Amino acid sequence: MPGRDEGHIPLKRFLELARRTQSSSGCCFSPFLSPPEARLAQQAANKAAVECMLFGGYPEAERQIAGFSVAPMIEQDFPVRALKLRWPHQTGPGHRDILGSVLGLGIQRQWVGDILVDKEKAVLFASETIARHIAANMTQAGRVSLQVELLAVLPAMEAAQGTPFRDTVSSLRLDALVASGLNLSRAKAVAVIETGHVKLRHVQTLRPDARVEEGDIISVRGMGRLQLSQVGKPTRKDRLPVILTRFGIGL
Repeated sequence: MPGRDEGHIPLKRFLELARRTQSSSGCCFSPFLSPPEARLAQQAANKAAVECMLFGGYPEAERQIAGFSVAPMIEQDFPVRALKLRWPHQTGPGHRDILGSVLGLGIQRQWVGDILVDKEKAVLFASETIARHIAANMTQAGRVSLQVELLAVLPAMEAAQGTPFRDTVSSLRLDALVASGLNLSRAKAVAVIETGHVKLRHVQTLRPDARVEEGDIISVRGMGRLQLSQVGKPTRKDRLPVILTRFGIGL
């Protein structure tokens, strides 16, 4: 697919891929997709009566490639590679620094998957068509020097292990739940949301008053991921007991 703005692949483009699969009897793959785009890909597969599998390199990846086929697929069919990034100092680059460095190589966002950052290292998932280019040319992120290794196989990574905890909140507003889940002040939670660092149901929102439903996922850039796992009945003081689950994925 040619270059595009992030998050704007229309349904008809996925239908083209799905129908191409019908005529070729092989597999066709999209670039990395946002969750809303992935849902469109699945709709297209249903309309065209072909298989659609989503995979981003590890369990529960947010950005995934859609594979279309007339027969079932396996993860090894997907054109996904992983690169391990290391740095010499304890203070390493953040997600934004790493992504900016990749884009600075002239690579479009659609060819880059998730970037999982730890204190001492990071794992970057990318399309196999550009993975070698990244490994050969990416030497730093921000002001931090990097050692970049193209892994021969995808790393074995377990699904995110959640840590549930109970709290009571004044409402199911997004800012109230971000404050509770990440132990922030309400004002700090509002600021984090309004600066564009928060996604609700995988879509960025700038509204602190956005309503969160039971089961929804909240992602906060650089801080973690939350799920509103359960909502109880209001207390006598008209507060809502909730169970929130914090998630993390080990590298």
